[in-house]
Amino acid sequence: MEVRREKKHACGTICLKYLLFLFNVLFWLAGGAVLAVGVWTLVEKSDYISLLSSSFYATSAYILIAAGVIVIVTGIIGCCATLNEMKSLLIVYLILLLCIFLLEIIAGVLAYINYQELDEELKQNLKVTMQQKYQQPGEESITQAVDKLHQEFKCCGSHNFSDWSDSVWIQTAENERLVPDSCCKTPGELCGRRDHPSNIYRVEGGCIMKLEEFLLSQLYILGAVGIGIAFLQLLGMMFTCCLYRNLKEDPY
Repeated sequence: MEVRREKKHACGTICLKYLLFLFNVLFWLAGGAVLAVGVWTLVEKSDYISLLSSSFYATSAYILIAAGVIVIVTGIIGCCATLNEMKSLLIVYLILLLCIFLLEIIAGVLAYINYQELDEELKQNLKVTMQQKYQQPGEESITQAVDKLHQEFKCCGSHNFSDWSDSVWIQTAENERLVPDSCCKTPGELCGRRDHPSNIYRVEGGCIMKLEEFLLSQLYILGAVGIGIAFLQLLGMMFTCCLYRNLKEDPY
């Protein structure tokens, strides 16, 4: 009877070990995905940082990178604790999972609050930034960001193409353009002299609306990834508690 009970415990422990190991592999992959998104955000979309007065966008990317690294390290600790059946390391792993879970909740709330502020900031500052800083000395990053914004989102101006009529650069005597060349559907030297809908992104809408949609879609993606990781963490914490209890009861 005692032998049967020991075999039952051993079988349960082995099953839990493999379940927790599988969880850690998934958790490690999720951490890699978060890290990749953070790096992609910083590398591919870094031009837009210069259009924002706050550091929210850059900070978000760095937080994602840090979170990805922490999740990967936590997953490695979980694998070591599981395979070696180290109860002390399992406790460390459980605490790390709990801390990450709580940080995700806090980060989610802060991201929602900051998005509202960022949305207001975009509406207030993007038009002024375009009109006052585009093609001005020392503002190369702004110029590059605006040109990329026009082409990537197929838009012209903050609210519409007419915003450029008040631009410092457009109003200079030697400038023959009505809009920047990057507003053109097929960009070319001095193509901005014609503001006909066949030539520029005139009827497609302003860039601020497109940028808002992009930022919101990024927030939804991050939210979905966060919920997925949080669900995995709850499973991981449950498996960890069960394995710890079984190891404690197991005479071997």
